[in-house]
Amino acid sequence: MNRQLSSSHPRWAPYVFIAPFVLVFCTFMVYPLVQSIILAMQQTFGPKTTVFVGLKNFQDLLADRFFWLAMRNTFVYAVAAVALQVPLALGLAMLLNRPSLRGRALFRLIFFSPSLVGMVFVAMMFALMFHEREGLVNVFLRAVIPHFPREFPWLQRYVMPALLIATLWMSVGFNMIYFLAALQGVDRDCLEAADVDGANAWQKFLAVILPEIAPVTGFVVLLSLLGSLQLFELPFILLNGPGPENRGLTVVMYLYQYGFEVGDLGYASAIGWTLALVLMGCTVLQRLLSREH
Repeated sequence: MNRQLSSSHPRWAPYVFIAPFVLVFCTFMVYPLVQSIILAMQQTFGPKTTVFVGLKNFQDLLADRFFWLAMRNTFVYAVAAVALQVPLALGLAMLLNRPSLRGRALFRLIFFSPSLVGMVFVAMMFALMFHEREGLVNVFLRAVIPHFPREFPWLQRYVMPALLIATLWMSVGFNMIYFLAALQGVDRDCLEAADVDGANAWQKFLAVILPEIAPVTGFVVLLSLLGSLQLFELPFILLNGPGPENRGLTVVMYLYQYGFEVGDLGYASAIGWTLALVLMGCTVLQRLLSREH
């Protein structure tokens, strides 16, 4: 019986079934990655002229003040975005997880719906909202704050706050869904035991809820951080480029400028690999921290 089965299923059969995946993976993943590494060691002058320069592109990055400005802008944005997104998303999730709240499903849809809108549409919408005179944000602030200036140049002087406000509007509801799922999985027996011990709401949050949702919190932090470090469309559309004095310049935008405006794909590839190493470092750090806890 076993011999019949082995004869009807030759040894090469598994390789035939896995071959399409291997072919697609090598064509669209392995080959482009290898080519990008080779490209990062070249200097290009258009698509037909390339010069091998070794690690010179990476050495030039270390002395490139615009690259470090882009890194600083990106990290400031990423840290601020994560520090604001996570508490707001968790707070919304805890409010909408209350069984006594009426219309919970409707509120969840309202807060989640901005994440369904495309980034380009969000950038164009907030470009109108942040207009220095007739923008909806300034009109609202003039209505609630006495003596608020007639013109308030959000997109000229307050680039980072404008980017963060747009990001929070779009992303908080998305992260809220993860926290809602985590809160619904909190052990009810532990919460009841904390009630019996006389713990108040804050003590239950610190001693029971927060440890229970720690894995999801770490995942949300990592997801938000990686997304923030790859910021491109929002400032590019909202500011029509890097903005005044390059205040909205990010690493991915700097990569785009060198790759598609300057035409030096080798230098752009070096920027991309530097960012990729930073993203991998953040991922490894998050895994190490999660193992310790």
